[in-house]
Amino acid sequence: MTTADWVGFLGVFLILLAYLLNVTGRVSAKDRSFILLNLIGAGLACLASVFIGYWPFILLEGVWALVSLGALITNFRTKGS
Repeated sequence: MTTADWVGFLGVFLILLAYLLNVTGRVSAKDRSFILLNLIGAGLACLASVFIGYWPFILLEGVWALVSLGALITNFRTKGS
C-alpha cells in the first residue's frame, strides 16, 4: 500500500468514526470532538486525493474540511474554550 492509501484510509476512518459516534448518540454534531474528527479526517482524505491527483475528491474533501473548520471556529466563539 502507498502513502496515499494509508493517509486516505486514516482520513476516511476518522470521518466514519465521527458518524458512528453521532448516530449511536455518543457525541452530538455540535461537540468539538465530532467537528475535529471530521476536520482532521476530511483534511487527510483531501491530502490523499492530492497525492493521487483525483480532483473530484480534492474538491469534496477540501470543502468538507473548510465547513468543519468553520463549525469549529463557530463552536469556539459561542462556547468559549
